[in-house]
Amino acid sequence: MSTLIKPPPVDVEKSRIENVLELTQLTPIDPDLYTNTRPLWHPPGARGIYGGAVIAQCLAAAQKTVPPDFYIHSMHCYFVLAGNSNIPIIYHVEHVREGRSFCTRTVQARQNAKPIFTTTMSFAREGSGGKNVVKHEQNMPTDIAEMGPPPDDHQGDETGGGEQSPFVSQRLRILNKESNPHEKKVRQWIKARGKISPKGGHEAHLSALAYMSDSYFIGTIARVHNLWRFAPGRERKQPPSIDEETLRKLLAADEETIEKVKNMPGVNAKVLESLQKPREKRPEVGMMVSLDHTIYFHRPRDFMADDWILAEMESPWAGDGRGLVLQKMYTKDGKLIATCVQEGVVRLRPDSESKL
Repeated sequence: MSTLIKPPPVDVEKSRIENVLELTQLTPIDPDLYTNTRPLWHPPGARGIYGGAVIAQCLAAAQKTVPPDFYIHSMHCYFVLAGNSNIPIIYHVEHVREGRSFCTRTVQARQNAKPIFTTTMSFAREGSGGKNVVKHEQNMPTDIAEMGPPPDDHQGDETGGGEQSPFVSQRLRILNKESNPHEKKVRQWIKARGKISPKGGHEAHLSALAYMSDSYFIGTIARVHNLWRFAPGRERKQPPSIDEETLRKLLAADEETIEKVKNMPGVNAKVLESLQKPREKRPEVGMMVSLDHTIYFHRPRDFMADDWILAEMESPWAGDGRGLVLQKMYTKDGKLIATCVQEGVVRLRPDSESKL
């Protein structure tokens, strides 16, 4: 059983991500208790449910408890245990502080009476900063424009969830690919699938942004170190959706080449076979899970999550079995709307050839 109460029919007037993140308020028990209305996604090969779903539902629950003129400006999260997609999640919102300019909420997500995730959020009253404010922001990287416009609405689908995914993404080539890991930048365009309805208000766009902020986040470290996530010949925990021979050839091909051709019509085993070439031995990821996740919302009322957003990620440090990733998120016209930070466990398989 993946939900506490039988899910209602999908609301066709809402976008897919609104339906995915819908909450049920358990008012008869406690008005500050919520639960997931629909089953949550367990990505293939992951230890538990997609972390962005829990981040977003905690935010959605907290937003229901603050006055309408307050908006989220920061949330600090800790992943405690892997979430089980077969068990309902209970979200408990604690009212920590009610101030004139700021209010604070803590939300704990629990399964089997154990906390799996906890977050503290701060909300600011709109306009509380006054008329004269200190302002500056980092511009969107200029080389993004040189790559051409964002994808059109029918391009991009690298989320792993296929047509059922509530968002779509399109990865770009790595900047400074031949440099040291801490100098590389990983980019992707991302947006909610379809159109977010007026029903959810702007809170729905904020929850959607929180959901998408966890996409490929800690995986940045694997990309800047050119690590295997699943080495050729290594058995996967879940059965692949393509035949084993095609999977093996995909894994052995160059990452950027795959990104260019894998969605082209007519790509088959023969095409993939031509991509194979002798490779150097590379270390393989043994364990990669998120420990914490922070989001600073800079323009909480000034973006649409169903329009293309650029996410740029970089890793300033990795060591001692952990890694740190920074992420900046921009609207397609260059406004910096959020900055995110994530630390995670990054361990190599014991039989790997080299170290991070």
